[in-house]
Amino acid sequence: QVQLVESGGGLVQAGGSLRLSCAASIRGHTFNSYTMGWFRQAPGKEREFVSAVWSGGSVYLANSVKGRFTVSRDNAKTTVALQMNNLKPEDTAVYYCAARGSGDQTYNYWGQGTQVTVSS
Repeated sequence: QVQLVESGGGLVQAGGSLRLSCAASIRGHTFNSYTMGWFRQAPGKEREFVSAVWSGGSVYLANSVKGRFTVSRDNAKTTVALQMNNLKPEDTAVYYCAARGSGDQTYNYWGQGTQVTVSS
């Protein structure tokens, strides 16, 4: 029903930038009925919330990334982007794109993840 594919991860030095993209393929519903989230999981740590963007474009960012990351969506292209600036070594993690339907309490659809590594 919903397939998510992330891209754009890689290795970058501290202070650098990366842009992650999530391409969504959805059957039966429209993309703009889903809230899109980004999460990340570092080795040995639990998965944590990074950002959310609602269908109308409203966004919410975790405190740890505010001022450095921005998130946006293109409903026509069914994509979501996470622009990450001033990256820090502690941003190193696998980043996941996720989708939550309008009637759902949780994110039920997840991508396979993309690795982001920030060297000091």
